[in-house]
Amino acid sequence: MSASLSFPIAASKSIAKRRSQILILEPDLAVLDYLRSTLGDKYALSLFSEEQTLLERLEQKDEPDLLLLALYSSRDPVPLLTQIRCSKPHLPVIVLSCSAELRDIETVIRLGVRAIVMKPFVGCDVEATIEEHLASTEKKASAADSPREIPLNESHSFVRSSKRMRDLESQAALVARADIPLLILGESGTGKEILALYTHMMSARSQNIFLKVNCAAVPAELLESELFGYEQGAFTGAVKTKPGKFEICTGGTIFLDEIGEMPAILQAKLLQVLQDGTFSRLGSRSPMKVDVRVIAATNINMKEAMAQKTFREDLYYRLNGFTLNIPPLRERREEIPVLAEYFMRKGAKRYGRDELPFSPKLMNALTENSWPGNLREMENVVNRYLVLGDERAILDELSPSTSHQNGSTPAAEASGGAGLKAMVRGLKGDAEATAIARVLEGTGWNRKAAANDLQISYKALLYKIKQYDLSPRGQA
Repeated sequence: MSASLSFPIAASKSIAKRRSQILILEPDLAVLDYLRSTLGDKYALSLFSEEQTLLERLEQKDEPDLLLLALYSSRDPVPLLTQIRCSKPHLPVIVLSCSAELRDIETVIRLGVRAIVMKPFVGCDVEATIEEHLASTEKKASAADSPREIPLNESHSFVRSSKRMRDLESQAALVARADIPLLILGESGTGKEILALYTHMMSARSQNIFLKVNCAAVPAELLESELFGYEQGAFTGAVKTKPGKFEICTGGTIFLDEIGEMPAILQAKLLQVLQDGTFSRLGSRSPMKVDVRVIAATNINMKEAMAQKTFREDLYYRLNGFTLNIPPLRERREEIPVLAEYFMRKGAKRYGRDELPFSPKLMNALTENSWPGNLREMENVVNRYLVLGDERAILDELSPSTSHQNGSTPAAEASGGAGLKAMVRGLKGDAEATAIARVLEGTGWNRKAAANDLQISYKALLYKIKQYDLSPRGQA
């Protein structure tokens, strides 16, 4: 007796001229051969009996029309379905299953499966379900890539307009449903917190708390008590018991920003939380259990950090339930006009001012800029334009030939007859000062983040700031 559980969509109104390309994963070779014999005359089939071979096929650029996926109750479907969705976010998936347990059905629905065909089945059951769902393979690329602004809270929105960011949005939404740890990688200022918040809002935890902890901003000696709390008398000044962020966040999501800066002793404690959900407050021997989803982010090279033994390899693999990489702004310049308009609206609301227009010349300068500080730097520039109302000042700031911010005379002019070598040294120093100043502005003068972006030591950055007499805008 066959059965089919289907989640209806618009039926296809016409039969495509070409044969639809169907991928089938079925470890049972007898069933796989049956599907080949019953469906092979109507569809272009690609048959797989091993998961890895299918995943390698999905890495290819072409888009299949549909995937038939056999799942067995003995295996957790979440990891495989998550990998499939992240490789091909828009690929319709029909599950072939022996299990009718409600828990299993709910799991695959949350992961975007379009239909479930119960075993044992006959060929016409599968064919009818395929025909019903083939229409979903018709992509509306122009609509999908149109600008989209998704409000997350009163002050933040997820904004995108490129295919690359649309794919990242789809991946984040799929990973959100799987409720696994997530690692977000990207340069400083690319919007890692926004992506983490979007993932939280798309998850089953969206009605619960989202807490951010910046591991680089909290002194190492205080970070443990900040994350895990402490008991009364645990140390001098601990006059009463205080819960940590993990306790406060139970049932919700905790976002550990700059996780690469976490001290080694705390990495071990975090690993325990990820493994079994337990930890102890500082000064306590009693374990405590919490249900918290961990999303971590960093702008450092994690492979290098593990090689240098500054980050635990076992913790990295625990955090890396899935990784999302945010491209820098310079690799998605087509989004700059949309983002500029968004930052202008956001700034106008925040500062109680009327929005200012972007002239073609200013928009071109914004689009051509390299943005080492990414979205954070761009928002600061737009806000300065909004507050000052001086387009020329912003154009001068964005001009590659502009001298650094303290207004010193260009080195070539100052050198007089000092000779070619001195002129070159002066020009190099002037360019270096300009580059450092822009990165500092882009990070909001977070010196540690700027040092990471510039790939120099923190001490070296402090020396350069003193050497070039750099200071935040508006300060003497």
